Order: sequence, then C-alpha cells, then structure tokens
Amino acid sequence: MDNSLITLVAKHLVKHRKITSMQAFELYGATRLSAIVFILRGRGYPIITTMKDGVNRYGHPVKYGEYSLPKGWKLADLKK
Repeated sequence: MDNSLITLVAKHLVKHRKITSMQAFELYGATRLSAIVFILRGRGYPIITTMKDGVNRYGHPVKYGEYSLPKGWKLADLKK
C-alpha cells in the first residue's frame, strides 16, 4: 500500500470528517479504501463505518460504506 495514499486519506478524514470509496477513487485514485482504513485504525484513528443506501448508474439500489471520524475527535488525540 502506497504510504502517500494513506496520508492523503488521513488528511481528508481530518479535514472533511468522512469519505466513501467513490470519493477516495475520484480524488486520490485509491481503489482499496477499506485497506487504508484498516491501516489508519491500526495507527489509532477511531474510524466509524456507516452503511448507506444509494442507487448505482443503472438505477439499481446499492449499499456502500461511509467512513468517518467521531464528532469532536481531533488529530491531537492520536498523541494520547
């Protein structure tokens, strides 16, 4: 796993508080967001997964994961 992708996703989460696989792919070219989230959790990020309902480009219902940081959590909390 490219460490720069991990850093980009971590910065995105800290700034925007949430990300989906589609956003990670479109913004950073990351195709395995769940693997990046696994690594970040191992580094102490308390990432929450929420399943969402959506519709794909063919109009079919789909479920997808949205990864987020808890309200009030800040990067300084990693040092504790």
